[in-house]
Amino acid sequence: MSQQPVSRAADSAGHETLDIMAQAPRYNAWQVERIAPFLGQRILEVGSGTGNISAELLRRDPERLVLTDMDPAYRQHLKAKFGDRTGVSVDPLMLPDTGAAERYADDALDTAIALNVVEHIEDDAGALTTMRDIVRPGGHVVILVPAMQSIYGTLDTALGHYRRYSKQSLSRLMTSVGLQVIHAEWFNRVGVLGWWFNGRVRRVPLIPTGQLQRFDQLVPLLRMERLVPLPFGQSVIVVGRKR
Repeated sequence: MSQQPVSRAADSAGHETLDIMAQAPRYNAWQVERIAPFLGQRILEVGSGTGNISAELLRRDPERLVLTDMDPAYRQHLKAKFGDRTGVSVDPLMLPDTGAAERYADDALDTAIALNVVEHIEDDAGALTTMRDIVRPGGHVVILVPAMQSIYGTLDTALGHYRRYSKQSLSRLMTSVGLQVIHAEWFNRVGVLGWWFNGRVRRVPLIPTGQLQRFDQLVPLLRMERLVPLPFGQSVIVVGRKR
């Protein structure tokens, strides 16, 4: 399917950030690599945006992939980019959504993921409750969010982040909505310094493209962080199982 020109999302800073992140393919692949052990074959992605993560999910050839976003400009972009792929659909979804479980009942979803999304939602417990409800029993809810409130700065403000998390706070949130936490890890330890410097010292509103491209080149080396499990990271990943 040929891609047609699409409109910009209402969240201009978010759209520009997604365009910047499209220039970091190694980093996008690394995120999905870290959550891959918990992905099933019938997946719903919350907040798909322009499809940076969606493309990596499709490389794993899922049986069913539901891409969602609340912004029609992003949905238009996703349909232009992935609309001809077998097993892929693009839907509107704003969390929390008490009707989502019924709408997706026939899809028998085994995984719901939200990468860098939940921090944008004021009612994060309600968001996780919706994700819990749409997956079948035994399914996984996979969350990656910004970590360490101490590095909250101008980048977070520009992107509309309500908060940053820790392993403990996100695990408690998962447990509070009835999910069994089966995995929690800090992610991207080197990124802490860059986020702090840009958001707290330089106080810029967007990730510097040049810095990101240099960082992306280092990802093969940064994957080795798992050998040194230090108690911090730019992000945190927590996986919950629906009983």
